[in-house]
Amino acid sequence: MNRAPLVLSCGEPASIAPEITAKAWAGLRFQPDKTFFLIGDANDFLARTDGAGLGIPVQTIAAPSEATKHFSQALPILHVPFPKASRAAWIDTRNSKTVIEIISAAVNLCLSGAACGMVTNPIHKDALYSVGFKHQGHTDFLAALCRDQGHAAQDVMMLVAKDLRAVPVTVHIPLKDVPTALTTDMIIAQALVVNQSLKRYFGVASPRLAVTGLNPHAGENGAMGEEDQLIIAPAIRALVMQGLHVTGPLPADTAFHPEARAQYDAILCMYHDQALIPAKTLDFHGGVNVTLGLPFIRTSPDHGTALDLAGKGIARPDSLIAALKLAAEMAAGR
Repeated sequence: MNRAPLVLSCGEPASIAPEITAKAWAGLRFQPDKTFFLIGDANDFLARTDGAGLGIPVQTIAAPSEATKHFSQALPILHVPFPKASRAAWIDTRNSKTVIEIISAAVNLCLSGAACGMVTNPIHKDALYSVGFKHQGHTDFLAALCRDQGHAAQDVMMLVAKDLRAVPVTVHIPLKDVPTALTTDMIIAQALVVNQSLKRYFGVASPRLAVTGLNPHAGENGAMGEEDQLIIAPAIRALVMQGLHVTGPLPADTAFHPEARAQYDAILCMYHDQALIPAKTLDFHGGVNVTLGLPFIRTSPDHGTALDLAGKGIARPDSLIAALKLAAEMAAGR
């Protein structure tokens, strides 16, 4: 492999992250084009995986460039010590600032070219909020870090599940706030990022975008709400005027069946659940969260910390493996 390796952030130390990381390495170790290294506490990782009956060999590295030569034999770890040893399913906020610092360090490795992309293990947001974290989650935090260093960044979340690529235009806000938060400019801006990203990373020469309506039956000509006519339709017209292939607003209840999915390369949805419910229904264990609009590749498993499973050695690594594979494919196609 000629390109730099992927960097995998440790995520919440008390979560299933060490266990799924160990399983992901075991599943990918003989695929050099999927080489990754973990940034986190090597000693803590060993203690947690050994305790869950998932002991694997690890190799501490001083620089990302060392990961490739070790990957088939041991999980490379760029060691960053935690203040306190972690315990499965028990959140210790004394480690939370280090978790934030590790995410920042991973971003810097991507921006410098030392890593070809970033995959993030799940974080526990309440633990980070307790130490002053002021972002909704990974996605907007990564964009803020980029902007702080002078890079243009507009974070757009895309869920990838089998042949579905779904983008929630509004994300982690109450459903009652969606109609007032949604704007024509927001839809246009995110569609432009998706269009460019499909060309750059996914090899889609002429992307076909679909856009859902907000209301049942896409508003039914105003009978069930005016947002579809007053906010969404003007965005679609503006995008078509710019030369994009965009259709909609589509009734969301008929936009995700196989025949419908065959008509578009990505679909923009108006709120969180409108995108995530079909994605998780289609591929609950293997879905991937992709952040578009950053100056580097970022993917993550489409699940949380699963504290109820932590320490038992039974957590499935499917989504993390899919995230690592997709990040590697995006890097190769870039």
